[in-house]
Amino acid sequence: MVLLAAAVCNKGGKAIISRQFVEMNRSRIEGLLAAFPKLMNTGKQHTFVETESVRYVYQPLEKLYMLLITTKASNILEDLETLRLFARVIPEYCKNLEESEIVDQAFPLIFAFDEVVALGYRENVNLAQIRTFTEMDSHEEKVFMAVRQTQEKEAKDQMRKKAKELAKQRQEAERSGRGSKTGAGMGMGGGGFGSSSFGRQGDSTTVIDPTPVEPVKPAYTAPSRPGGKGKALNLKSKKQDVDSFVGQLVSEGEKVTSVNQSTNKAVAKVSTPAINQEGIHIRVEETITVTAGRDGGLQSLELHGIVKLKINDEKMARAVVHIVNNDKKGLQMQTHPNIDKKLFAAQSIIGLKNPEKPFPVGQDIGVLKWRLSSQDESYMPLTINCWPNESGSGCDVNIEYELEQPNLELNDVQISIPIASGVGAPVVGDCDGEYSYDSRKNVLHWNLTLIDASNKSGAMEFSVGGHPDDFFPINVSFVSKKSYCDIQVTDVKLLEDDTPAKYSSEVCFYVDKYEIV
Repeated sequence: MVLLAAAVCNKGGKAIISRQFVEMNRSRIEGLLAAFPKLMNTGKQHTFVETESVRYVYQPLEKLYMLLITTKASNILEDLETLRLFARVIPEYCKNLEESEIVDQAFPLIFAFDEVVALGYRENVNLAQIRTFTEMDSHEEKVFMAVRQTQEKEAKDQMRKKAKELAKQRQEAERSGRGSKTGAGMGMGGGGFGSSSFGRQGDSTTVIDPTPVEPVKPAYTAPSRPGGKGKALNLKSKKQDVDSFVGQLVSEGEKVTSVNQSTNKAVAKVSTPAINQEGIHIRVEETITVTAGRDGGLQSLELHGIVKLKINDEKMARAVVHIVNNDKKGLQMQTHPNIDKKLFAAQSIIGLKNPEKPFPVGQDIGVLKWRLSSQDESYMPLTINCWPNESGSGCDVNIEYELEQPNLELNDVQISIPIASGVGAPVVGDCDGEYSYDSRKNVLHWNLTLIDASNKSGAMEFSVGGHPDDFFPINVSFVSKKSYCDIQVTDVKLLEDDTPAKYSSEVCFYVDKYEIV
């Protein structure tokens, strides 16, 4: 076959995009496309028309046409097969078959057309190969990027170590300078604070060395730690190093994408802004990981929870928190080592073991955590049942959800169903809520704003090509302002006089991983 051009045009013959595979000027192709609608007014059922010089092979795409212009000597069977491949390429890049969407994706479509046909002759490729070629996926590039990221991380680590060394040297220099200064020079007698490791504003006059020690400003800023000799409630983890590294990349102009970006956005919606927090702010946070079978049954459920305390007012740094645990599922609870375990076990009160060491100010401190692990299906917050039935044209799929914990309110629920590659967009029938199809990732997203006791069940039906195994694993994400284990903060009091303290609190329950395999 000799394919002259491939085009997407409207019913009036106007070209939206057109790719010519042989030497042809603009007026020639516009004339051929303009003549196409006039040749169709014959009332016959066909998918091609011929003129004295060319053959038009076409397929309707809703309000548009996928049109191939070939020579009359080409093989009509090969033309039709090529046309079908072109028609399958369009939905891969365009969610809606409309002119505006075609124009927006013009260049990706033209690149894909070039993978199908070269110099007027069809290439032996399928849809999956076209996607691979256009994405230009390279194993060597991945290896190079991985090596580069490792080198960058090592460089950041070296900068952090160097920054700590320089800071330590500066502190030793300042300490030795203070030590050589006499108490009379401090103006406070022999019992002055000159030998203390804590300085006051204006202490720079106590250093004898006239050459000031300039603080080095490294590119990487090491995480700060509260002053003092004690290490009470210092719960920093390796995650802070990762966050600092990511922040450094962002400051250098690198684009960093979160793995669970949609979940993070949803969690941000239910979080309390710092401007709305009281002198004491308490956050109850729970994450859940679930793996369930497609035929029913729970393979694993694991839940982790933590109570975080943040002191925004230094006057409230010595406080006790009253907790009510309404859970009946058998949690494993654990308090921080600096929390009075006997007090918590006897009265469910979170208080300091040593009242002389107050809570740090301005930091999220984890004071209580719990864990639940089970294979009891009744513990699942949300069950998903998917029933794919094979038909002559593919599969008819029925999927439904049911809320198993009626006390919960699940917000921003998204159920993601994978679709087989190369079968096009699914045709959705009945659907509770909203849906969207990601043609790049071949995933059908079922979105529900809220699931609670008033709409504890719902369903969606759709049809698409493929095999029943193609629709698994199904992934679920959601957030909630209610605790799964029903752990509540009822009161906060100051330790000094047992008076009630004004506090703010929030609950965030969200998904770490939730899939039906």
